[in-house]
Amino acid sequence: MIYLDYNATTPIDSQVLDDMLPYLKDKFGNASSITHQAGWLAKNGIETATEQICSLLHADPKEIVFTSGATESINMAIKGVFDIYRRKGNHIITCKTEHKAVLDVCASIEKRGGRVTYLDVDDNGNIDLEQLKKEISDQTILVSIMSANNETGVVHPINEIAEIVHTNNSIFMSDATQAVGKLPIDLEECRIDLLAFSAHKIYGPKGVGCLFIRRKKPRVIISPLIEGGGHQRGLRSGTLNVPGIVGLGSACALAENEMSTNETHIRQLRDHLESSFSLLPNVMINGQKGNRLYNVSNICFKGISSEQIINATKSKLAISTGSACTSEDQTPSHVLTAMGLSASDAQSSLRFSLGKFTSKEDIEQAIDLVIEKVNSVRKVI
Repeated sequence: MIYLDYNATTPIDSQVLDDMLPYLKDKFGNASSITHQAGWLAKNGIETATEQICSLLHADPKEIVFTSGATESINMAIKGVFDIYRRKGNHIITCKTEHKAVLDVCASIEKRGGRVTYLDVDDNGNIDLEQLKKEISDQTILVSIMSANNETGVVHPINEIAEIVHTNNSIFMSDATQAVGKLPIDLEECRIDLLAFSAHKIYGPKGVGCLFIRRKKPRVIISPLIEGGGHQRGLRSGTLNVPGIVGLGSACALAENEMSTNETHIRQLRDHLESSFSLLPNVMINGQKGNRLYNVSNICFKGISSEQIINATKSKLAISTGSACTSEDQTPSHVLTAMGLSASDAQSSLRFSLGKFTSKEDIEQAIDLVIEKVNSVRKVI
């Protein structure tokens, strides 16, 4: 199996697994048990992981809250802000191409009396900063814009967005699930107030993630989503997933050390993939003219159903039509249609997402498999 679905999840790195194993066996203690050595060892693992995360993100340990993943972090952030700041206003701004984790929470907020504005994007997936300036008001309590899109890899101008948001004295949140570990993120320089991500997108374990909550001015306060014991400064109660958190920290440490090398390796392969497919007629790279992540290519093979290609190659090639969270949904991608693609072109698009374990041989075989299928279908048509 040639695996080119790294944006859905990544294989766990062997170093991450090695770092986790002691906490699944000998160091099995509860990190909240402070009266004996088993608890101390677990707590030390949590502290080390926190330091590794903070080193990658340039954050303070007291700004880190551990969760079950980015979806929980997003729920905690948006709902927590709405609960605390609704005295100021009830308005939230987000974008039409956000992950469903954000869009579904915003829909829930609307049912609770909130007002949500969904910004448009152009044909390259970029928001209009002038529209953001027009829509933001003294009633706007939160702006949530993802750092990088999970389907197209389009990277939003986070620094510029943060400046606009803070000029309005609003809170800025970013779903950075696809950006962490791939792009440098300095939370001392970039004024993101709330940032969410998951371990399993950066070669760590599933079921663990993180929410950054800014403590330095302007300090952000949110209400807890899960209560019951006052863990993590009362923000998220429950026994900590020590092995998972250790794995998250280890994955962050690896990402910090490997980021530059990974980019060079993966970008070359991604560019070769795109240039090879571009030789075919009626092929379009979605979001090509935008600033994109180096590991993602969303390609429209006009006139051919993406499901035809997936079904014909699924025994040898792992690719997708977009987000894993919506893979069973037969409707066209909301990301691509927001970018102006027709329903037909959106359903003719495939996402290829590469990772650090992708080889040149993998890409050559993937190119051959897809081109063979595209040509055979077009001959029939």
